Amino acid sequence: MRVGITGHRGLPRDVASRVREALAVELARFAPDELTGVSCIADGPDAWFARAVLDRGGRIEVVIPAAAYREGLPMWHHAEYDGLLTAATEVHRTGLADSDSQAHMVGSEILVGLVDALIAVWDGEPARGYGGTADVVAHAERNAVPVTVLWPEGATRD
Repeated sequence: MRVGITGHRGLPRDVASRVREALAVELARFAPDELTGVSCIADGPDAWFARAVLDRGGRIEVVIPAAAYREGLPMWHHAEYDGLLTAATEVHRTGLADSDSQAHMVGSEILVGLVDALIAVWDGEPARGYGGTADVVAHAERNAVPVTVLWPEGATRD
């Protein structure tokens, strides 16, 4: 089973903790030896998901939206990003150079095209910019990829 992830970055600490727990519960539904997680491994849900897949004994594939993608991520996340990238069994690249909203959406479209199901850490609100979580969910739905939304009850984001 190939499962992808999309989700909001920069979640408050209490929400992040609840999201990590929800990801663990969701991933427990899959047999580890049959699970491949597909992620762009950004800080937040993308990386939490990829790490949880590996910790369960699954495999990960990484989609890199742009050549400059890593440089656009927080410095504190680079070590985790590098470790996850090294653990990937396959890496998919968009071929784009600049890490902008267009590249992020193209990367998400590639990700959706690779998976059987998508997990969305999504508050149900419209995207705050092109290529946001809501746009990725809409793309998955247009392409008949089942989406499981994980959002803790009563949670908010900044």
